[in-house]
Amino acid sequence: MQRRFTFDTPVILTVLTVLGMLLAVAALWPLTGVVADRSSLAGLCLVYLAGGLPAAWRALETLWKEQILDIDLLMVVAAVAAAAVGAPFEGAVLLTLFSVSTTLEQQALGRARRAVESLMALRPETALRKKADGTVAEVPAIELEVGDVVVLRPGARVPADGIISSGRGSLDEASITGESMPVAKDPGAQVFEATVNLDGVLEVAVTKTIEDSTVARMIALVTEAQAAKAPSEQFSAWFGQRYTVAVMAGAALAFAAFYWLGRDWEDALYRSATLLVAASPCAIVISVPAAILSALSAAARGGVLFKGGAALETLAAVDTFAFDKTGTLTTGKAVVTRVVALDGDEEAFLSLLAGIEAQSEHHSAAAIRQEAARRSVVAADVLNVNTRPSAGIVGEHAEGLIWAGNPRLVSEMGASVDDPALEVLAADSQTVIYLGKGSTVLGAVTVADGVRPTSAAALAALRDSGVKRIVMMTGDRRPVAVRIGLELGLRPEEIHADMLPEDKVRMVGEFAASGKVAFVGDGVNDAAALARADVGIAMGAAGSDVALQAADVALLSEEMGQLAAAHDLARRTATIIRQNLAFALFAMAVLVTGGLFFDLPLPLAVIGHEGGTVLVVLNGLRLLAAPMRQDRQEKSASASNSGHALSAPALRRQPYRRKIPRQTG
Repeated sequence: MQRRFTFDTPVILTVLTVLGMLLAVAALWPLTGVVADRSSLAGLCLVYLAGGLPAAWRALETLWKEQILDIDLLMVVAAVAAAAVGAPFEGAVLLTLFSVSTTLEQQALGRARRAVESLMALRPETALRKKADGTVAEVPAIELEVGDVVVLRPGARVPADGIISSGRGSLDEASITGESMPVAKDPGAQVFEATVNLDGVLEVAVTKTIEDSTVARMIALVTEAQAAKAPSEQFSAWFGQRYTVAVMAGAALAFAAFYWLGRDWEDALYRSATLLVAASPCAIVISVPAAILSALSAAARGGVLFKGGAALETLAAVDTFAFDKTGTLTTGKAVVTRVVALDGDEEAFLSLLAGIEAQSEHHSAAAIRQEAARRSVVAADVLNVNTRPSAGIVGEHAEGLIWAGNPRLVSEMGASVDDPALEVLAADSQTVIYLGKGSTVLGAVTVADGVRPTSAAALAALRDSGVKRIVMMTGDRRPVAVRIGLELGLRPEEIHADMLPEDKVRMVGEFAASGKVAFVGDGVNDAAALARADVGIAMGAAGSDVALQAADVALLSEEMGQLAAAHDLARRTATIIRQNLAFALFAMAVLVTGGLFFDLPLPLAVIGHEGGTVLVVLNGLRLLAAPMRQDRQEKSASASNSGHALSAPALRRQPYRRKIPRQTG
């Protein structure tokens, strides 16, 4: 239940209301003597002023600006009606409990909204910037510009997104990616603002100012997500506004009916005021946002960003998951396993291949460049390079037109791969990249990509949760796809290879015709499929503008377990929403029945109404108190590389969580 107006000191007003109620209650004690009347009058006046005026102001402001009768108006009218019929004490009880529950709701939902921002409080205020003469100076982090080099000492937090230019060390990235274990970083590795350097001295070249950092974009996305209403939130708000009008009209009719049936006007007004409270939809209206806001905040704390409650609700209903292979189910860190130069000169062959692949961002291109660097081969100069989607890359060399790619590009170039040495490579289950000049094939390399350690467990968790269909889509060759798929526990019919981007979009559309579909990709090459799916999920999106823009859900780390945890969170959220709505409707039905047929006392209606509202809020906050559950796998290799074989709880208790002393040059 969103309040459109709140005083700057709602807690103080609530405290004053409670104090007034205590004064009024004290007047009922037999030993109060002559002070009873004065205590009662003062207490009731304080309750009506501190508890009633703020609600009345909010109700009138909403009515004036939006022409909407809201729940605040119902409570004020009921309290005034109780006072009018000589029951000001009952009206004071209503206002007191309404004030307390409203403040509790605001504090609880405020906690959900502040959960992510509190994590971002780890952002450092200062940084050690390296000068041209090699000395360092402490400067405000906000003054860092792209290209600056900052020095990170052990225990220091990263002041801005950047690339390690010198040094090696391990970083704790839990505040950004949700990864519980330290991550080993070498020169060239990306680092994110607010993460912690655990060991080693690092020099980091700033690539983004703090206004454009991953942290800043996380805060912006979460804020937008919490502001954007899910379909169920929109319905509950729509229902609440119209139902409030119905309750007002029903209370008026009830007054007329009770009076017509022979009750005096005071008793009829008292009964209609009781009905007004009993039928108020506070618990129904707050049921959905309490759960949605808590889930969004819990997900962000676990390294998953939803672009709103709609994506969260849709993910809970997904029954088909489609995965891109490279960089999603696999590490994307391919290595060259074999090199075949048909003329026998592997060095010249690799020089030409590395030259054309220097212009490509594909995972295989990085493997080829790394192999050339390992052999100390200098890349040839290749100009006017153009990418052929799902085929390869074409460029111009001093010797003429050259190209590198898969069999699809070989066919486009009119070349042949009938050489026995190349046929052996094609028969392998690894990716083959051919290099050619004109219509002549010069040779080929094979590239292998390993499965992510957590992919198989994540797919198994999705199956166990009731997902009906899991498929893998790739532009790679069928033998390669089958090798990877079998390692992941996929059946042959769930593996789709040799696919163009438009083929992925078409297949996602076919799946969507029979249910909700989620597509999981890297957010760059699969933007069309991400957009076509009911839920687009980008893997490893920390620091990637394209991924955050293309997807509905962004997994900030490359930990596949986050996907299964996010799906589990979405399903738990849907369950809690159903629980809240069922409880709220049942409680309201019981209270309304009691008000109509069993002379339900107004105080009991108040307690039932406000108590139910608080209960559904607390039920929603369970998602915040018990965030995403991930089946963390032991990562001994990562721990040994970083030199910290710590468990996640132990890591989170390390001293760097405290305020770090100011660094000096």
